[in-house]
Amino acid sequence: MIKVTGMNGKEFYLNAEYIEKIEANPDTTITLYNGRKYIVLEPVQEVVNRIMEYKKKVFLPPLVGDE
Repeated sequence: MIKVTGMNGKEFYLNAEYIEKIEANPDTTITLYNGRKYIVLEPVQEVVNRIMEYKKKVFLPPLVGDE
């Protein structure tokens, strides 16, 4: 799950596994695989960075000493 901020300023979490597409229209629009769309305040690159950090935590084993 990644934390994003809606246009109303409230933070919420999206399941990164369900994200199909992220666009700048000019607002950042996240489309889920089921067609549902969310417009968020974070720029596209920030959302991508959060997804990458999430995936690293989930799929990469911890480094020695990081346990």
